[in-house]
Amino acid sequence: MRQSNELIKLFSDFLANERNASNHTLEAYVRDIRQFAAFMEKEKGEASVSEVDHLLLRRYLASLGKGLRKSSIGRKLAAIKSFFHYLQRTGVISANPAELVSTPRKESRLPFHLDIDQATALVEAPKPGEKNSVRDRAMLELLYSSGIRVSELTALNVADLDQVSGIVKVTGKGRKEHIVPVGSKALAAVAEYLFERGAHSMNDPLFLDSRGGRINRRSVARVIDRHVMKIASFRNISPHTLRHTFATHMLEGGADLRAIQEMLGHSSLSTTQKYTHVSIDKLMEAYDKAHPKAHIRGRDDG
Repeated sequence: MRQSNELIKLFSDFLANERNASNHTLEAYVRDIRQFAAFMEKEKGEASVSEVDHLLLRRYLASLGKGLRKSSIGRKLAAIKSFFHYLQRTGVISANPAELVSTPRKESRLPFHLDIDQATALVEAPKPGEKNSVRDRAMLELLYSSGIRVSELTALNVADLDQVSGIVKVTGKGRKEHIVPVGSKALAAVAEYLFERGAHSMNDPLFLDSRGGRINRRSVARVIDRHVMKIASFRNISPHTLRHTFATHMLEGGADLRAIQEMLGHSSLSTTQKYTHVSIDKLMEAYDKAHPKAHIRGRDDG
């Protein structure tokens, strides 16, 4: 696209300064828009953004459909729609061609989660004497205990975790702050890690990498991969699996869906509702315990 680099830079600045988008979101949006710009250049050469129409966008999405899930295609289309909406709003184009393109229907896919025994095995996988075992145990305990995102974990400072009140202050998507309770085992694991680490200030990063800097998302993913390999019953899991596991176990334990929404930092309850995949056995067990006439279920009422 003609002048695409300049327009993408302006759009990225808009997202960062006016929408408070996270670095992760910015990188994903810019990457998706650049990918479409490369496709357009291949199709039309050095064309202007005003020459983009809904037919070109549909051809682009069709080219992606061979190797990507519908959810990934939908994310790319969302980035393109936002980009062209920005161009329309700023007067670069007169109409948004992406408005005529429907978002692909997402696959009905439940988030994978660990059962209680698996989650326990994972957080206890770092063994005494192993390199960084105390730090790794503290990170795994905190992820499972609070359900925070890995990006939120890596952004924590020592001051964000209140050992006395048992809460952690988290800065989530859109730089929104929320408070999440933390269990006693996670608090104890973090306290042990900080004691082992030695002198630190309240403004220091909570978790450090092997070089003494703030740990990043990729390093956390490698930590989880390393400990998952010790447990033969596991399939490959991502750091986000512990977030799914937290939400599922909270729901199965009787937590209110809106309370889980608050702890996860979801802006919409519909996002949290994907965790309502409680097994039918759990539902029937809850019914049998709670309903006054549950004991006659299955009898002939005639």
